[in-house]
Amino acid sequence: MSKRILFGYAIAVLMIVLDQWTKWYATESLSYGVPVPVNAFLDWTLLHNPGAAFSFLSDQGGWQRWFFTAIALVVSLVLVVWIWRLPDDKKLESLALSLVLGGAIGNLIDRVQLGYVVDFISVHYQSYYWPAFNIADSAICVGVALLIVDMVFFTKKTPDEVERK
Repeated sequence: MSKRILFGYAIAVLMIVLDQWTKWYATESLSYGVPVPVNAFLDWTLLHNPGAAFSFLSDQGGWQRWFFTAIALVVSLVLVVWIWRLPDDKKLESLALSLVLGGAIGNLIDRVQLGYVVDFISVHYQSYYWPAFNIADSAICVGVALLIVDMVFFTKKTPDEVERK
């Protein structure tokens, strides 16, 4: 197994551990739904999200737990194989996929164990609030952003693509 593969899986594991530890700490330290101000635009607020991003389908009676669990399992397996098969020179893509993998598994653990995802980071401007999120969500977003950067700036064009311009 190459160093790049080991590094990628290590990043995913680090994200899972960091995510689960911060969720545990938030659960132990915060009262549900009670904001603890950090500064003018950031609060720690413990919330439970049974849905997907932005509480999508959170009011659907429970079936969504297993639906999102299945999706996260399939995506995680695809990412494990994708990281494994990447050429060693694809370091940025490997890092990006590893962050997405760690985030997906972090939220998957919550969904399986608790039936919801623990969120605790609340960003706002005056009375306008962004949906609460967690470290796993952040890892997924950063990973996707890095994938876009990699595709736009670092992916080599094939001769056919260059010719079409």
